[in-house]
This record gives sequence, structure tokens and C-alpha cells, in this order.
Amino acid sequence: MSIILDIDHVDMEFPTPKGPFTALKDVSLKIAKGEFISLIGHSGCGKSTVLNIVAGLHQATKGGVVLNGKEVSEPGPERAVVFQNHSLLPWLTAYENVELAVKQVFGKKKNKQETKDWIEYNLELVHMDHAMHKRPDEISGGMKQRVGIARALAMQPDILLMDEPFGALDALTRAHMQDSLMEIQNELNNTVIMITHDVDEAVLLSDRIVMMTNGPSATVGEILDVKLERPRSRLELADNPEYNHLRSEVLKFLYEKQRKVENIGSQKKNKKESIQRQEKTAAA
Repeated sequence: MSIILDIDHVDMEFPTPKGPFTALKDVSLKIAKGEFISLIGHSGCGKSTVLNIVAGLHQATKGGVVLNGKEVSEPGPERAVVFQNHSLLPWLTAYENVELAVKQVFGKKKNKQETKDWIEYNLELVHMDHAMHKRPDEISGGMKQRVGIARALAMQPDILLMDEPFGALDALTRAHMQDSLMEIQNELNNTVIMITHDVDEAVLLSDRIVMMTNGPSATVGEILDVKLERPRSRLELADNPEYNHLRSEVLKFLYEKQRKVENIGSQKKNKKESIQRQEKTAAA
């Protein structure tokens, strides 16, 4: 598989009144075309920071991101972002919200009929063609998020970046959205990086699950390959031994191995501080 995105030894520091805060340390990840990657970890582990660097919203302090052989230095339409909040313009219909993105990206490359067909195609992909002329206040939360995904897909991005896109939805709506996302990826074979806190969601959707260590200086702790056959059915996977094994591995990292990493880090810190105190005492 051809590598489309290379996150290369990325560090990220943010200035604070007490000095620089190192959010990420030596984060490296290569992603192939058509892969679905989930980033998972506890709050504050730098998942959104990684996504924002890939999106071009942050510039890495060290290292960088290369997409299709070009260094990422600013936002661009080849990287569409879907946030937890749908971010639709409330005075526009679903159709008009998608149209805005299409016109911004394609300009005059598509004529009027081509633009109309392309907008309707993307709304059909997310099962929103029946409500394309409704405004955001006339549709449900899940439907708004579907329009947000349609808008992102209509930009025809090389990579779809999703920051907990279903986090604010109820369990049933979330399940429907996950199924829709699997259908879309099966049809388009698009590359997706998604942040999630949901272990089941990560295993169900992903080709690989990237597990982040806790911050500060968060990094990639482990990467888990998910080799479950596609298309996937949540009902069939419920009793699948491999699915449950993968789920267990993610939980073990989050709640057992992560503690061991923190304990080792704490021990190293305490040892360093002890040596420094001894050196000060000897100098005095």
C-alpha cells in the first residue's frame, strides 16, 4: 500500500506563563491510502493536537507532516475536518451548506449542473437527500452531523480528519452514524483519521488503532492492527473472539500498561531529582 501521509518525529510545545509545555514528543506515524486510523487515549494525551498539526492548524515545534510528498504548512482542502460540533451555518439549508464548500474548493471547475449533481451525490452518501432543503434548526443532531460529513466529503479531500464526530450523539444515533461511515469508506476507499474515546467504535471502524500515552510529552504508545474482515456487522462481531481480543488489548493499554508507563516515568523523575539534590548538597 502506498503511503499518503507521514507524521515524522513530531514534537509540539505550547508557551505558558511557567515556561514551555511539551504536549507531544517524537510522534511518528505512516498512513497508507485507504486506511482508517483511530487515535485513542485518555483526555489530554495530545490526540487533537496531532489532528490539528495534520490539518495545518498548528505548526510542529520539531519534525513535520508530509502529505503526498508535500510538507503541510497550512490548512488546505485536501484535508477536510469534521468536528464534534457540526459547524453548519444556521441560515443555510443542508444543500447550501455543502454548496458553500464545493464552490470554495472547485470554483468554476464544475458547471451549474455538475455542481448540483455533486452536492446531491454527497448528501445521498450520508442519507440526507430527503432533507437537503431543510435548515439546521429543522433537523436532528445526527442529521446535522451527516450534513457536516457530506460537506467534508464534497471537498474531495485526500484525508478526512474527524475529531470525535459522534461524541455528542446518543448511543443509537451514534451506531447509525458508524454504519454510515463504514458504508462511505467502503464505497470511496477514502483515508480517515478519527479521534475517539470509544473502544468499541475504534475496533469496529479501524484498520489500525493508535494508542497514545498520557501527556505531557505524549507519544504513540502502541499500534494495534485490526484485521477483521470487511464489511463489518456490529451484531456479528459481538460474539467474535478476535473482536473481543482486540477490544481487550485496547482496554489493557488504557488502564494497565498506561499506568506502568506513568510509574516508570515517575520513578525516573524521582531518581533524577534525588541525584540533583545530592549534587547540590555535595557542592555546598
